[in-house]
Amino acid sequence: MADVVRWFKLMNMILLVLCFASSNVAVLANVRHIIGEQPLSKISIHKTTFALDIRATIKATPSLLGLQGQDTEWVTVELNAPDPSEDDWVGVFSPANFNSASCPPENGEWIETPYLCTAPIKYKYANDSNSEYTTTGTAVLKFQLINQRADFSFAFFSGGLSSPKLVSVSNNISFANPKAPVFPRLAQGGSWDEMTVTWTSGYDIDEAIPFVQWGPEGGKKRRSPAGTLTFSRNSMCGPPARTVGWRDPGFIHTSFLKDLWPNLRYTYRVGHLLSNGSYIWGMAYSFRASPFPGQNSLQRVIIFGDMGKAERDGSNEYANYQPGSLNTTDQLIKDLDNYDIVFHIGDMPYANGYISQWDQFTAQVAPISSAVPYMVASGNHERDWPNTGSFYNTEDSGGECGVLAETMYYVPAENRAKFWYKVDYGMFRFCIADSEHDWREGSEQYKFIEHCLATVDRRKQPWLIFSAHRVLGYSSNSWYGLEGSFEEPMGRESLQGLWQKYKVDIAFYGHVHNYERSCPIYQNQCVNSEKSHYSGTVNGTIHVVVGGGGSHLSDYTQITPVWSLFRDHDFGYGKLTAFNHSYLLWEYMKSSDGKVYDSFTISRDYRDVLACVHDGCEKITLAT
Repeated sequence: MADVVRWFKLMNMILLVLCFASSNVAVLANVRHIIGEQPLSKISIHKTTFALDIRATIKATPSLLGLQGQDTEWVTVELNAPDPSEDDWVGVFSPANFNSASCPPENGEWIETPYLCTAPIKYKYANDSNSEYTTTGTAVLKFQLINQRADFSFAFFSGGLSSPKLVSVSNNISFANPKAPVFPRLAQGGSWDEMTVTWTSGYDIDEAIPFVQWGPEGGKKRRSPAGTLTFSRNSMCGPPARTVGWRDPGFIHTSFLKDLWPNLRYTYRVGHLLSNGSYIWGMAYSFRASPFPGQNSLQRVIIFGDMGKAERDGSNEYANYQPGSLNTTDQLIKDLDNYDIVFHIGDMPYANGYISQWDQFTAQVAPISSAVPYMVASGNHERDWPNTGSFYNTEDSGGECGVLAETMYYVPAENRAKFWYKVDYGMFRFCIADSEHDWREGSEQYKFIEHCLATVDRRKQPWLIFSAHRVLGYSSNSWYGLEGSFEEPMGRESLQGLWQKYKVDIAFYGHVHNYERSCPIYQNQCVNSEKSHYSGTVNGTIHVVVGGGGSHLSDYTQITPVWSLFRDHDFGYGKLTAFNHSYLLWEYMKSSDGKVYDSFTISRDYRDVLACVHDGCEKITLAT
């Protein structure tokens, strides 16, 4: 009788309601070809056929997770397959009922072949932990799950990723409170004395009131309300974000903690007040408030790009997708007490339209983002999609067109859809550009960049930093070398005059997945013969590519340009340390060991910033 019940459960679960027009199959195939790096894009889920076999069993334990308030748990999956094959695989689906009944048709059309229309959130091959699987037909797989606002089930497929055949489905498992608030993300607010806290939950505003309870460490606590955002499938610009990659994002809340005392440590936790008067709480965290602009103290900044995400359980072809991601994450977690703020300059999870991966990424970096401001920039894998206002007419975002990045993370931009902003942090000013929007002279962004550079008081904030995702300065990456310009097309033509005029110290970039440092340079010419220590007049900008956060590495040109002082084809990140108003240290560390492999220092006085240099002075003065 139990077998009959189980059979009917499976059949009911996989309703043969069809969701997409036949033309969309070709579109999805084309997207997979273009965005092929994302492991989930390799699964032809729309081609699924049903080969349910009552002899096959798949069981997941424990059935209830997070009983002690945990937001991450390990699950054991036991599999028995009557006809095992080396290309059998197990997918994790959430919500657990992943049948096609919930999928809307595209353009009002339907096709005749039954298939599923929701990609799994992760997968493993059945032989992952048992090399004898094809002989024994048994396997025990370990998956790490995070609280993602819905229940889970595990599906066993034969036929590989390209022709999946659904054989069996497990029991459902869930977290004790699937809606619980999780994975806080700190960010600097619009002013130096404001910190924002963003988190994700399953509570809409008609169910619970979101807030942050916070105060000085050991002192009286107060509460600040939070705003709530979400988005729908219709907010996505194309497939797979709009189709097989769609997953409900839940609700994203942001609270603004204002009038902070400089350098003071605060504790906080997020909460939700339910309509019945009870409370739902997240875990407790702490952060140190930002220094006063111009404050003379030790200030340490981490900068990198293109990290991506990886699964600690080995799923989603872990080692092949973003090979250095976890190493970078783990080194930053290990060194958490030795820096104050992080700038992740674009290409964050590489979700590429598979929405569930943003939850996975926020979980991965939560130990960092919950403790220090985690500032982000817009990259091509966050923003680009044809005919949506992107400067580049590519499909790199997988149909996300910026919606996920601007909703999941807060940045102090006047318009978060236009991802440019400034941050004042002690002795630093950061001007963060959005390379996925037009930056050329006369554009809206160009005016912002000039205003950001021009309005800094260099006596109080001597260290002026420019950053963008794509290389708008200098890189000897192989494809830039083939183009002959060693930059993103149209990259520095409009901006190098601003860098020179306002004496930008360092410009940082990602996009190119390696490390490279230039000499102080202006118009392709090194303006300083030093290699590792710079002093005196600011007569050129140092350009640093620090895009080796975790994604596949990029190759260099075979010939090293004269302006390229150091190159490293490895995963790594960088650290700026301002000791005072006159001394700055840059260090490049490998993610594999956290050791320093390149460094330089800058020392100078205020008069060195004021000194006239080529194209770096007012052309007409009263003296003239």
